[in-house]
This record gives sequence, structure tokens and C-alpha cells, in this order.
Amino acid sequence: MVSDRGLEVLRVIVQDYVASREPVGSKSIVERHSFGVSAATIRSDMAQLEEEELITAPHTSSGRVPTDKGYRLFVNQLADLRPLSPAQRHAIEAFLGESSDLDDVLARTVRLLSQLTHQVALVQYPTLGRSRVRHVELVPLSDTRLMTVLITDTGRVEQRIVEVPVIDEEFLAELRARINTEIAGLGLQDASAHLAALAESFEPHRRPVVEVVAGILDEQVMASRHDKLVMAGAANLARTEGDFSGSIYPVLEAIEEQVTLLKLFSEMEHEMGAIAVRIGRENEPFGLGEASVLSSGYTGASGEVARVGVLGPTRMDYSSNMTAVRAVARYLSKLLSEN
Repeated sequence: MVSDRGLEVLRVIVQDYVASREPVGSKSIVERHSFGVSAATIRSDMAQLEEEELITAPHTSSGRVPTDKGYRLFVNQLADLRPLSPAQRHAIEAFLGESSDLDDVLARTVRLLSQLTHQVALVQYPTLGRSRVRHVELVPLSDTRLMTVLITDTGRVEQRIVEVPVIDEEFLAELRARINTEIAGLGLQDASAHLAALAESFEPHRRPVVEVVAGILDEQVMASRHDKLVMAGAANLARTEGDFSGSIYPVLEAIEEQVTLLKLFSEMEHEMGAIAVRIGRENEPFGLGEASVLSSGYTGASGEVARVGVLGPTRMDYSSNMTAVRAVARYLSKLLSEN
């Protein structure tokens, strides 16, 4: 059983090690923190922490570093969520408030979060199982080229350029109106089924054009149905390469596998407003045994839940990063609910 003072010693070991990347010894704890006891007493507390496998000696020096178990206890009991400064809050509101659509919002979110935390930032697109088609636009670029634009009620915008047989403006207007009549307001799965049968309702000489346009729109519908992640800040891993005992390449490979990260996100708690944290060995099934992942839920425009978070080495500033993730998630929910 760790004493109250022992827990405070663990707190300062985590904080000092995160700040300096150097193992923390009893002498430096006495000099830098006001415990009011001798270095020998602190060494006794550290011995108890080591016995409980909360800290360990990385080599023969007298300093100690936190273990995954130590970081877990720190996060569960000791980490204080410090409020963001007014400047940080203003930066979030100003930067995200300039977004033009959902894609832009999420791209800005990961850029901002990676800058605030100096970690890899991740944001999941809102779950689109309940999404519906809001509108389809067909924009002529030339006699044989169109831009197809699919907009969902969650704010997702999918655009494609497609080559078609020669098409006149009158028929293009008819096709646009027919497509919106057929699929606007439908769920994505139902919209896909209607698009598959669309060409049959047109005269034979019009069907080649309709099949091409319907086919590309169906691809856009399918793309909108799949879960998707946006990431930024992978270069931050290179700056902290020394925090990984081996190569960082397994971590880079893991974050490139969106399916892996989406599964990890799905296994993290989805309590709104709370921060879920997975540390070190807890992430070994995902190839991230030396990394930590922090995430929080946010709500999309239609009330669907998705996650936003950061990934980095276990030696990270948990308190500040948890605060940043929670603040960004809350503002993201607020912003999307207003659009």
C-alpha cells in the first residue's frame, strides 16, 4: 500500500521526468520540492514505489522513471486537468470558427490539437450510419466533364470529377432534378440502392450518361459510409524518438493503418465530456505498446458520436494534453451543433 506521501513522490517523479527526460533521484526531489523530509526518507518512499512496480531504474544510476503502471496511477488519481489559458481558448475558437465545411473543420481540428499538445492528433469523422443525403449537385466543367457533389446532413461533402458522353445543359438539369427527387432525404444505404436502378428509368439513349453519373455518385455514397480518420503531427514522433526503446517505425506503421486506430478508438469509453486514456502495454494488441492514446467524444451535427484525441510516447504531459483534448472536443461539438 502506497502512502499519501509516496503518491506525492510519484506525482513529482512523473512531472519532473516528463519535463526533463532524465531519471529522477531523491536528492533532486528534496531540492526541487517542499516535502519537509530528508533524502533518506524520500529514498524509502521511492523503494516502496519501486516495489509496487510504479517506478523503475532504467540503468545503474540512482534516478527512477515511471512505469506504465505508474503513469496509469498518475492519470487515475493524480493528474490535475489544468484550465486552458484565455489565449488558448481564443485560439481554438478563432481557428476552428473559420472552417467552411466538415472536412475543413476536422482538418483544422487536428492541426490545432497537434500544435497544442506536440503529439499526433487524430479525429474520427462522425459515425455516418444514420446519415442522409441532403443534396446532389452536378456542375458542368465542359461538354464531357462534370463535377459531382454529394452533401450529407452531417455536413460531409464528397466531390468527384467524371468524364461523360456529350451532355447538354437541358438534360443535365433534368438529371440533377431526378437524382435529388430519388435520393435526397434517404439514408446512405437506401440511396445506393436507388442509384443502382436509376438508369432503367431513362430512355435507352440517355442511359450511358446516367450510368456513369450514378456510378460515381454511388462511390461517393460508399465513401461517406466508411469510418475515416484525419491525422496531423506525425513529425512530432520524430522529435520524441528517444522516448521509444526501439524504432519508431512500428508506431508509424500502426498510425497509418486507420482500421487499427479506429478499432482502438471503438474500444475506448464513449462517455461524453470524459477523457479516456490507454497507456503503453494496454495498447500492445494494436502495435502501440510504447505509446499512449488520449481521446474524448464529440457529437456531430445529427447527434452521432465520434472521437478526437492524441497519440504519443508514454512520457507525455498527461495533464495538459487531457485538458486540450477535452476543450477541443467540447468546442467541436458546439461548433457542429450550430451548423
